[in-house]
This record gives sequence, structure tokens and C-alpha cells, in this order.
Amino acid sequence: MTDSYERRLRWLVRLTLIGTLFTAVVMLVGAWTRLVDAGLGCPDWPGCYGKLLVPDSDHATLRHPDVPLEPFKAWVEMAHRYIASLLGLVVISVVAMGWPLRQRSGYPWRLSLTLLVVIILQGAFGAFTVTLQLWPQVVTLHLLGGLSVLLLFFWVHLRLRRARKKSITEPRLANAWWGIAACLLVVQLALGGWVTSNYAGIACQGFPTCNGQWWPELDVSEGFHFTQTVGPNYLHGQLHADARTAIHVVHRLGALMLGVGLVALWLRYRHWQNVAKPLAIVVSLYMLQAILGVANILLWLPLWLALLHTAGAIALSVGLVWAWWCWRYNEAGACSKNSNPFYRNVIAD
Repeated sequence: MTDSYERRLRWLVRLTLIGTLFTAVVMLVGAWTRLVDAGLGCPDWPGCYGKLLVPDSDHATLRHPDVPLEPFKAWVEMAHRYIASLLGLVVISVVAMGWPLRQRSGYPWRLSLTLLVVIILQGAFGAFTVTLQLWPQVVTLHLLGGLSVLLLFFWVHLRLRRARKKSITEPRLANAWWGIAACLLVVQLALGGWVTSNYAGIACQGFPTCNGQWWPELDVSEGFHFTQTVGPNYLHGQLHADARTAIHVVHRLGALMLGVGLVALWLRYRHWQNVAKPLAIVVSLYMLQAILGVANILLWLPLWLALLHTAGAIALSVGLVWAWWCWRYNEAGACSKNSNPFYRNVIAD
């Protein structure tokens, strides 16, 4: 029984790592879909003009005469749906394989069920993204949902590794330092989603100024009016220039606040041997992400650079979760320069 348990755990560790990486791929394909304006390449859901494969122009015209078929965009949209469906199967596989282990001490069964619920909700948001014609609220929640799936997959993976090692280290309770950093990151990710869903990425030209001014004309109330009407087609956005500028400027300010929060967190724990290395990586990822953001502005948002910026947000999120794991569970061997498995950090918080 023990050998069977260990073997199943080993496969689940591998599967959840694959799921984490695959979720990142799905998110990048989703970003690519949005950036090439293919989010409404198929006007219906789950099929495309009523078909599981992209149909010919004649069928598309009969099905949706008001939405001409653009084959490239339709295939991009369907490719995103196909791989998202595969990701759902990976989640179901994790739950199915974990079913016999659900009563085992230390097995993250409830967390696995949470992952299943979140992936189902994420699929619903994918449907609403199409049926509500890229309504910014839904698009932003869809992005945050994808990150939630990614981080839940990663957390399940870490929990399974901990179960394999039979670690008995008591987890630390959360504190204000980590809570503030996490809140700043979530807010900044939401702002990034709001920027992209309202097509405000190049609302500001130039850096560090915006359109030649340190404080340009802003319409904050309209830019952050979260009850926009359902109905219009939001492809390319509906907001006027000052509202988009407001969104962009607030995103820049959010990035600055996040940087301050992450550096403060690193300064607080820079002498902790099991946390200093992960937090240094997080700060480095933040700096790289900031550089990519500035480059996107100066180079007018080229596709490849916009995708790198999305990848940077993914890496930064995973990095902070990893750092928190190292602090919470005191994982010295994997998280510090000291690889001694018997090392234990005894510094009290």
C-alpha cells in the first residue's frame, strides 16, 4: 500500500508541475489571442459559428450574417479553446488520481477540489468573454482567473512535494509584510488586466512623462467606471482618450507602489537564509517586468514584447508565491544557498 501511495504521489507531483507550466502556456496563448484581436474570432461559444471546427465562409454567413468570418482569427480563438479544454482535463486527472488519497494526512484534497471549481468558473468566464463581446469587467476577471488557476496548480504541486518528503515543519502564520505585498501584486495584476481590456496600453506616449506631461488630463471616474453597459462590442475599447490615459497612469503608479512593497519585503527578510534568495529573485523579476513595461510604451506595444510582459507577470506571481512558501514552511534546502537538509531557521519573526 505504501509503495502504491508513493508511486501515485510521485505521478501527481509530475502532473501538477506539468499543469502549472501548461496553464502558463494557455495564458500566453490567451494573451496572443487578445493582442491579435481574435477574441471575437468566433462570435459564439463553445463552437465557432455552430461548429467544433472553423467552418467555411458559406456556413459562417448563414449562421451569423452580421459577423463575417476571418479564418485566421477564428482558428486562433479556437486553438485557445482547445488547449484550455486540455487544461481542464489535466485538472480532472489530478482530482481523479487524488481520490484514493483524499483521507491521507497531509494530502491537499480540498485544495485540489478548489482548483477544479476555479477551472470550471474560468471556463464560464471564457464563455462570457465571447457572449458579452469582450466586456472589460469579464475580460479582467478572466485574466485573474487564469492566474488563480496557475497559482493553485503551483501550490498543489508544492503541497504534494511536501507530502512526499513527509515534512512535519509547522507553517508560519501570515503577517502584514506578506499581506501587503500580496495585495499590491493582486491590485497591479487587476490594473494590468483593466489596461489591456480597455486598450489603454499606449494611451501614454513616452516615459517617464505621459504625452509630454508629468500629469496629463485624466478622467479617472470614467476610466474606472466598473458598471459599463453590457451590449456594445468592446473590441478596441469604448472609452475616450482621457479615460484610457487615467487607466494607464494609475497602472504606472501601481507598479511603483508594488516595487516599493517588494523591496521593503526583501529588506525585511534579506538576512533570512531560507527566504533571501527567493525574494531577491522576485525583486529581479519585478525590475525586468518594469523594463518590459517601459519598452512596450516606447516601442508602441509590439506583439512579442507584449507577450513577454504577460510572461513577466506570470513569473512574478509564481516567484512571490514560491518565496512565501519558503517563508511559511521554512523550506531551507530548496530555498536557500545552504542545501543542508537538516538546516532549520530558528530566527523568530
